[in-house]
Amino acid sequence: MFADGASDPNRVDAIMYSHDSENFAEDATKLDTWVFDQFSELIKNTSSDPELYKKINDDQIVIFLHLLGLDTNGHAYGPHSEEYQNNIKVVDEGIRKTVKLIEGFYGNDGRTAYIFTADHGMSNRGNHGDGHPDNTRTPIIAWGAGIKKPNRTHPTGHDEFSKEWKLDNIQRNDILQADIAPLMSSLIGINYPVNSVGELPLIYLDNTPIFKVQSIFVNSKEILEQYKVKYEHKRQTELWFKPYPGLSNSTHNPELLIDQIQGLIDAEQYEKAESLCVILNKLSLEGLRYFQTYDWLMLRSFVTAGYVGWIMYSLKFTFKEYALDEEDNLVIEERVDPYKLYINAIAAISLVLFGGLLYAQKSPGTYYTYMIFPVYFWREVLLERNIFVDVIRLSLSHQSSISLLSYVIGYVVILEILVYSYFERGILSVCFVLLAFWPLFMKSKVQYENTLLFISWFVSCLVSSVFTLLPVEKGEDIILVIIGGILIILTGIITLRKSTIFEFESPGSKNVIGFQVIAWIILAISTATPFAYGLSTPKHYFQRLSTIILAFAPLFVLLSISYEVLFYYFLSITLVIWHQIEKLLYETEKLSGQGQSRGVRKLELRDSRVSLIFLFFIKVAFFGTGNVASLASFSLQSVYRLTTIFNPFLMGSLLLLKIIIPFFIVSSVFGIINKSLNLPPFGLFLLVLSTSDIMTLNFFYLVRDYGSWLEIGTTISHFVISSLFSLFLIILFLLSEVFVGKTLVNRGKDEEKEK
Repeated sequence: MFADGASDPNRVDAIMYSHDSENFAEDATKLDTWVFDQFSELIKNTSSDPELYKKINDDQIVIFLHLLGLDTNGHAYGPHSEEYQNNIKVVDEGIRKTVKLIEGFYGNDGRTAYIFTADHGMSNRGNHGDGHPDNTRTPIIAWGAGIKKPNRTHPTGHDEFSKEWKLDNIQRNDILQADIAPLMSSLIGINYPVNSVGELPLIYLDNTPIFKVQSIFVNSKEILEQYKVKYEHKRQTELWFKPYPGLSNSTHNPELLIDQIQGLIDAEQYEKAESLCVILNKLSLEGLRYFQTYDWLMLRSFVTAGYVGWIMYSLKFTFKEYALDEEDNLVIEERVDPYKLYINAIAAISLVLFGGLLYAQKSPGTYYTYMIFPVYFWREVLLERNIFVDVIRLSLSHQSSISLLSYVIGYVVILEILVYSYFERGILSVCFVLLAFWPLFMKSKVQYENTLLFISWFVSCLVSSVFTLLPVEKGEDIILVIIGGILIILTGIITLRKSTIFEFESPGSKNVIGFQVIAWIILAISTATPFAYGLSTPKHYFQRLSTIILAFAPLFVLLSISYEVLFYYFLSITLVIWHQIEKLLYETEKLSGQGQSRGVRKLELRDSRVSLIFLFFIKVAFFGTGNVASLASFSLQSVYRLTTIFNPFLMGSLLLLKIIIPFFIVSSVFGIINKSLNLPPFGLFLLVLSTSDIMTLNFFYLVRDYGSWLEIGTTISHFVISSLFSLFLIILFLLSEVFVGKTLVNRGKDEEKEK
């Protein structure tokens, strides 16, 4: 990664092993041994290679040893394993020999500095990435030329974290990882990296006071120069430019600070000069952030208007196509809008004004996109605003205004609860418990006639609620995997025995389910079954769902290491029962005359319940066995049964496949519910699509650009995942159409047979 990315490849030589050497099924100590051996061989070859000898003896060179064995063994076996502990011993001995080799090669001239550090820590499970100190605190040990000796006189810096090290007699000096670059640059006497925001840690340097103060002074100038570049860019492009207050007053004017520091250096007041450099660094870094976030208010305003406009625009389309009758739409189209000219004029003026502002400020092209979309969406919404009026009028004809308002507020509140579930999975458990008691709010007759169904729903919801309370860092438990597999097999056998009750059964249907139950080893064929079977001929919905659930089960079992299979099983059971309840409620409402009895019907306010429960199950499918942090923490144990050789693309694909399998089940059940409720194919889907970006808007304002890399990455991941949710929903909808195929839903006498 250093050789390929170097600005001058001729100045970098690299010796490395192939990715095949990183095998998680083997002891990775050999990776570190290989590095030490190669370096030893390199030094040995200098005796017969004059060119190599010249390179190694050159001034200002860096020798980098990448010791990946500890990382690999930590992921595979954990940091408390025998393999990891032995690997530490190998690295310790390897470093001792390497230092001795280097000192001997250079004749013990005392001109070599050593830095030992790491890029990240590790949890007890062998993962990393979250904000825990075990993962974000890394070692930094420096010694050799130019490095100050350990402070044993009055050691400071220790806390509970380092108490167990038993090094209280040596001072601990913490720095940021960005500070290592200027430290190395100072030690070997080269320029600081151009875009470095690291601050030179003077506490590490053993040199003259004049050298140290001049070094940090240059470091301050380098950071200040970055600030100046940002300052000039904004000053030249912003129409109403506001400078950073911290470096624009008389006390902390950059040029004045530079002159003061130089004056103190000339007067040999080095400590005061160092203190001013620290202040200048702090102000420069704050100023950099100020200009990096300078356009936030404008951009956030555009993006917010765009998201709200898109929500209203998509709702308008959904209502027009799937909630209003043709007569209502015809009336809307025939109406003469007296404000049409004004709306178009305002839209045109907005485009000109905002476009001119962005052009004058030399804004990037993406800014124009952020501006154009909200203007377009809001123009369309305002031109057809009567659609919302008619939908409200139609809704008020079936319920009171208080009931309608309660529906809307409740819908938004539930979406906000689902937003919170991204940060606290336990909220989904609470939702499961509430859903378990849902049948209690149904009519007494319905409860009495379907007691067994509602008891099954109650039990499945309570069991499913357990999984979002379990830890996301799972140790391998093969017993739980086997139990989950057995439950799936037994359910498949029961389904096979009961398949004769389906009137829509076609020849060979029973054999297909039986084949899936007994042919677990034929993984590819089983998983491909839903794509090849049931698409051309009608199939009973229960039979179709059984085929889909059993098809993905073997692959999911192979990619599981603990309770994930049990989660898959109970989620599938809960989804199937959910369909039964929705189907039952709809048929009951039809019999009581509350619903349309024939053909495809229009969307109604009560259908919002189905869309919300669907969104809930989508979140459960995602967070049932993990969270964003755990999915990004490189836990590779799930793929070891299929591959142990380090291959980021293959391993990442397998992990992604495991994550999305539950979504296949959710989308299939949702597709069958859509058919059972006599709704148009896109009806419920567009209702979900229209409102899901309410959550995205939340995540947009929660994005952070500071903190640990996972804290930053997690907030960005939340926003990206939610932003792509619309596309994901479209894919899920298309998949549900494929998976569901020509599924038939029982009617009339078939329902009696099913009961």
